This record gives sequence, C-alpha cells and structure tokens, in this order.
Amino acid sequence: MILIKQADVYTPQHMGRCDVLIGGDKILKIAENLEHFQLPGVEIIDGQGHILAPGFVDSLVHVTGGGGEGGYTTRTCELDVNDAIEGGVTTLVGALGTDSITQTLEALVGKTKELNQRGINAYCYTGSYHFPAKTLTGSVDKDIMMVEEIIGVGEVAIADHRGSQPNIEEMARLASEARVGGMLSGKAGIVSIHVGDGEDKLTLLHQVSEQTNIPIQQFYPTHINRSQSLLVAGIKFAQAGGYIDFTTSTNEQILASGEIDAPEALALALESGIDISQITMSSDGNASLPLFDDIGNLVELQMGRVTSLHRAFVSAVQNHQVSIENALASITSSPATILKLANKGRVEVSFDADINLLDKESLDVQGVISKGRWLKRNL
Repeated sequence: MILIKQADVYTPQHMGRCDVLIGGDKILKIAENLEHFQLPGVEIIDGQGHILAPGFVDSLVHVTGGGGEGGYTTRTCELDVNDAIEGGVTTLVGALGTDSITQTLEALVGKTKELNQRGINAYCYTGSYHFPAKTLTGSVDKDIMMVEEIIGVGEVAIADHRGSQPNIEEMARLASEARVGGMLSGKAGIVSIHVGDGEDKLTLLHQVSEQTNIPIQQFYPTHINRSQSLLVAGIKFAQAGGYIDFTTSTNEQILASGEIDAPEALALALESGIDISQITMSSDGNASLPLFDDIGNLVELQMGRVTSLHRAFVSAVQNHQVSIENALASITSSPATILKLANKGRVEVSFDADINLLDKESLDVQGVISKGRWLKRNL
C-alpha cells in the first residue's frame, strides 16, 4: 500500500490538498487526512509541493515504428517503454500507419502485450491507413471482439494521397463493423481517422454521419492542428458533436509550413466554445517527422516522441492560459472516456492507480505510478 500525503490533487478537476491511499492496483481512499493509515507496511510519500494527477492517456502511438514513405531507410524504430514512462504516459493505444506490409498487426499486438507486461496499460487498433482494413481474424468486428487488446480500427487515412480514397459506403461499412464489434464486446469500437492535407478535409465523415445511421461520435479524427483551415474544419466537426485530436509531435519546419502547435490549437478550440470532453491531444509517437531541403529532397528524418504529450500539456498551461484542469483533461479523462477505457484517466476511488506526481512549479514529471507500482520516482 502507498499513502501519498498532502499533494495538490487534480482528478483532473481541482480537489485541493488531499491524502490518497493506493492498495494493489486501485485507488482506495481520497480525503483531507488519512493519517490513521500510517501503519507498518504502508509506504508514506510526502506529496507537498507536488500536483497529483491521473496518468496520461496517449491515444495514438506507433509502438512498432512508423514512416517508410521515403524508402526502407526512413522507417522509425519501435517504442521504448521508458520513453512513455519518462513522459508520464501510463496508458496508450498503438496503431499502424502507411506501412501495413513490413509492419504487421501480429507485431503490433505482440508489442502491445509486451508494453502491458512492462507495467503500462497498452491497447491497439486493427487495420491501418488503408481500406479494406487488414485484420487478424478476417473482420474488424471479430478482431475487436476476440482480441483483448484491440479496441477499434485505424488510423484510417482520409484527405491524403497515401490513403485508399474510401467512399461514403465503404467508410460507413467499416464504421458499422467497428461499432457492432464494440457494442458486443463492451469496447469503444472507435474509428481512428488520420486526416491529411487534402482539400476535402473532414467532408467524408460529415457525409457518413448525415447520410447513414452512423453517429458522428464513431469517428476520432487526428492531426486536426495540421493547418489553420483544418483546425477551422475540426471546430465545425466538434460543433456538430464530434471529437477532435491534436498532434503534439512536431518540428520547426512543420510549424513553419503552417501547422499550429497542439497547445495553441487546444486553446483556440476552447475559446471557440468546444467542450473539453470533445478535445484531446496525442503524441503520434514514433511516427516519422521528415525534414526537406528547398527543392523537396529528404535531408533528415526525425521521429515523433511520446514525451511531446507532456511538453504540450506544460505549454498549454504556461504559454496559452489553458487551465490545468482543461490541459490535464485533454490527455487524461477526455481520451479515456472517448475510448471507453474503464477506470482510466481519473483520480477517483475504485479507479486504477495510474498516477503522476508533478512538480507544482515546473510541472515536470517526478513520479509515475502505473497499476499501483512505481515506474519512476525522483521525489
């Protein structure tokens, strides 16, 4: 058992200074004072000067690596679990991208199982950028129902020359399979959507929700901060009831080309009146971030980092006047709720003991508890 005393608790809603008692892999009690639990065998942690927050939930990570659009030498490496831990990520969702040939679903599920055994909470999607979706069992709904780690399908590419250019009927059929698989298994059955820089933006998703019985909430589009025009389209999508996700991994060249930094996009979406429950940030960790010269030749390949999720949270609070509650919700309770990850994303009694201890001034991650066990401790 672990008793963390007098930390400034965010659930992500602000509770103020509290004691938090952890037993096994669960949060047992939260109260102003739990000193009567200071017993032999209970580890006592002084939480003063720290924020106690939910472990971060990263809804899109290329855990087996990504990239490859520039040839075999442009593929990125797989995720090291320590990168997630360093950034306070205790729950993540793995996905395939453009390459679903040398990157396989079998490898993705295997890596997901490895990450779970190494102490964090890992899930994954079936399928990839392309339609029809590649699966393990022969169908999307069966993958979701029969493979414990699989919670949806994606990331399916739209508005992108690398995608399969699905039409309304094809996207509706895919979403229907995912939806039914989710309903029968108690999972989200979400359709993770990669949105490229094509002029059609989110039009296909609007058409499916308007012309079929698939609700707009079945789709979870990401990279919505790719450009100002896509951000505007994303805000309209959220105003229609949908979810939007901003990508935190970037570089100076990508930002100079018109991408909006994720924490700024978060602030702008909130200023537009979008509820925080509809907005998330994800890292796109281990995806490729190409750098090109003036005539378009690839000169360097950088890689997305899971740690960028924490960087974006800090920047949202310190540079863009987003409240700690909202900034935390975008990487904890909002993605956990959208993905139907039971007992994740909140500091509440009976919820899983996935907790970050942050320095109250710098917001640096100083302690990480996942499944009730210390994974990082610099207190």
